[in-house]
Amino acid sequence: MRDETVQTDITVIGGGLAGVCAAVAAARLGRTVALVHNRAVLGGNSSSEVRVWVCGATSHGKNRYARESGIMGEMFAENQYRNPDGNPYLWDLVVLETVKAEPNIRLFLNTDVHETEATGPEEERRIASVTGWMMGSERRIRFESAFFLDCTGDGLVGFLAGARYRIGREAKHEYGEEWAPDTADDITLGSTILFYTKDAGHPVRFVPPSFAKDIAKTSIPMRRVIRSGDSGCHYWWIEWGGELDTVHDNERIRDELWSAIYGIWDYIKNSGRFEAERMTLEWVGALPGKREYRRFVGDYVLNQRDIMRQEPFADRIAFGGWSIDLHPPQGMYAGESGSKHMYADGVYHIPFRSLYSANVANLLFAGRNISASHVAFGTTRVMATCAVIGEAAGSGAALCAELGMTPSELAQGRMTELQQLMLKQDASIIGLRSEDAADLARQAKAEASSALRRLAAEEADSEYPLASDVGQLIPIDPKLNGLELLLSASEPTALQVEVWDTGRAENYVPRARKAEVLVNVPNGEKQWLPIPIAWEPGEAQNAFLIVRANDRITLYPSASPVTGVLPFYSDQVDEQARGSITDGKPQPLLDWEMNRMGRRPFCFRIAGESNVFAAERIVDGYHRPYGQPHLWVSEPMQDGREEWVSLTWAEPVSIREIRLTFNDDLNEDLINLHHHRTPFDVMPELVKDYRIEAWQEASWRTIAAERNNRKRHRVHRLPKPIEASRLRVVVESTNGGKRAEIVEVRVYG
Repeated sequence: MRDETVQTDITVIGGGLAGVCAAVAAARLGRTVALVHNRAVLGGNSSSEVRVWVCGATSHGKNRYARESGIMGEMFAENQYRNPDGNPYLWDLVVLETVKAEPNIRLFLNTDVHETEATGPEEERRIASVTGWMMGSERRIRFESAFFLDCTGDGLVGFLAGARYRIGREAKHEYGEEWAPDTADDITLGSTILFYTKDAGHPVRFVPPSFAKDIAKTSIPMRRVIRSGDSGCHYWWIEWGGELDTVHDNERIRDELWSAIYGIWDYIKNSGRFEAERMTLEWVGALPGKREYRRFVGDYVLNQRDIMRQEPFADRIAFGGWSIDLHPPQGMYAGESGSKHMYADGVYHIPFRSLYSANVANLLFAGRNISASHVAFGTTRVMATCAVIGEAAGSGAALCAELGMTPSELAQGRMTELQQLMLKQDASIIGLRSEDAADLARQAKAEASSALRRLAAEEADSEYPLASDVGQLIPIDPKLNGLELLLSASEPTALQVEVWDTGRAENYVPRARKAEVLVNVPNGEKQWLPIPIAWEPGEAQNAFLIVRANDRITLYPSASPVTGVLPFYSDQVDEQARGSITDGKPQPLLDWEMNRMGRRPFCFRIAGESNVFAAERIVDGYHRPYGQPHLWVSEPMQDGREEWVSLTWAEPVSIREIRLTFNDDLNEDLINLHHHRTPFDVMPELVKDYRIEAWQEASWRTIAAERNNRKRHRVHRLPKPIEASRLRVVVESTNGGKRAEIVEVRVYG
């Protein structure tokens, strides 16, 4: 046996997506990091060992402009390019290479941490070290750091250090939560094992093992969806153990899940109810994917009311958007639906105070073990949300190490510093704008070769009978003063059109009606109908246009997307289905969807010119859509014409670093494995080829250039500073989009 000691600024225990993003965030901010993981591959429940798809704030496309940016966004985009078929092993590589790209990270795989050295009284403890055993190498490794991040999911490190925690469900009265039980208990969400199938191309027999369950004798065939050809996360409902201890009973839970899986496959193969003669098992998981165990107690406990109210915490450092998704304790054997969901009207915010221990001074945490109630945990637990929480915790730890203060002290006095640091890194924060005094671009005047002033989509590619209400989100600045719709009418009729606001700037569903008009429509094919509807809100924002159902009207979707313009359809969820989803309560996110519309807005023309995409948007401080798209968009790049956006200072400035954020359509939902795939491997709107030029000696000189770009956030550090009074980014081509689109330009000396 070999004893070793590893000393770094920060130790991250747990290599799921939360731990990976925490380690990468801290390393990029200049801290040395030990990333310690007890499995052979990174990724946790998303890895090839478990194969749960990575869900997040988009909630399978229900939330708009909600895809995660920052480190999680980088991995989503890289996986989209490298792995469009959702191969779990290629996803492993994307995660691994994200870590290996950081020279400040020392990675320790197959290393199980099971000892924690902590000192001090119960309310003021501090971790000195953690120790782990590297399996297969006979190495006992002691990790010493100033700060420790427990990203283990189960919370073992914090538990061993004496950090306060909760297991199970809080009582309703503790946080005033509607979905909490009247009395607290120790019930959790259960664990899941998945399986993959494939068509072997020839008949395959299946002889079930002796321990396979006869599921015909259970409620599973009546209560759950079983189909030949489905595999992976289609069987998320193979869940059990919520009434047990999901850690100490892990082996028992695994055996029960295996018995169910082989019983389900026996039912598919041998019951005669399915066409499965050529189907065979390709893979069955061996590790239960845990959903819930310890949740630590921080300076704040996130709860159901915060989620549903979308509480705009002053210390917000991440966002989520998955529904509050809770499952019955009996799991797959429950008589009721396998899950019930409660949706806020848009994304919600997560406070930094929920990411560190209330009683262990140098302990932070990220993932499913953060300081949240059981009900709130029902949404924060999904992996892309865990990942952005990880980036926030890692960034916070790095700043604490730099400033020599605890996370609690940081939260009380230096939160703006952390938030601004994260915004600079393109992290997943919504509603905060840059106030970075070091960013020279904020002092410059922005100009562009052109800007999209006329909002329209005029090229029809299909028909859409107006059998139910439809909507269209349109950014307006400064006002809406009429529009036209392309439509056909089978006979003379009247069309009702309304304009609504969205309430909160992070929301994209109608909140309050601001104007309405009833327009007479003559009989005719493909006519542009003027809609004399007006709204002057006083500030730039999104307008939600509703066109009410009329079975004599046909609208026309366009194959040409327009950034910031989103089409919606209203499919009223029947009451029986709603009851199983949301306890029967109205949920606007369910009433207004756009998944089957994709990137095809209804053909329209807005009257007058718009300032929505002016050049100054690149320095307005917002790096994500928030009430408006917040980006510069050029006119169409016809005949290979280049487009540019420039910054001009009154006096020359010293330039050493340029940070660019391009539009990669954060409205597009990406999934790492097999839920769905996009028709493109790189976002079409992304700038592909570009160069950065500085005005020197009375001419433009290229100081940086990029070819075949497929990244949203690019950082260009010059070998040595240059002096210039003008700087511009020249867009030579895109990855398929018609226009040049840039979200933000930052310049540092």
